Amino acid sequence: MERARCELAAEFLADLRRVDAQMREARKKLDVAVRASGTSLTSIFGVGPVVAATVIGAVRNVDRFPGRDHFAACNGTAPIEVSSGSRKIYRLSRRGNRRLNHAIHMAAVTQIRYRHSTGRACYERKLAEGKTRKEALRALKRRVSDAIYAHLLADARQAASSR
Repeated sequence: MERARCELAAEFLADLRRVDAQMREARKKLDVAVRASGTSLTSIFGVGPVVAATVIGAVRNVDRFPGRDHFAACNGTAPIEVSSGSRKIYRLSRRGNRRLNHAIHMAAVTQIRYRHSTGRACYERKLAEGKTRKEALRALKRRVSDAIYAHLLADARQAASSR
């Protein structure tokens, strides 16, 4: 019985190592593809090749969004008013592209993690204003969404001018 457990554990370990190697190889290919696309998304703090590839794949053509508000509505970072009576409350939309929303969330959380980032300063400023952590994160996600939209527009303009 002990020998069977050891063999099974060795097989699982070999599987994990193989999957790990596949993930490293996929990440390298993704990095090459993002660099080849010529995007400036990776210049945003917290946006690496994986997040940039997710955004590029989800958005495809930025011209389909008339403005940053439409882009935010598409990715689910535009706040929705859920007020009752005189009390005004906003929450994040559960609509929109959830993959794109997750990519923006990962960039925002990365910015919060590093004290020297502008995203962390924005987050702390919102907390100082009396916002909750969720509200501050919501505001930061919207700022990241706006920055991503601006970079996508700049990339589209640059691609159009080079044709």
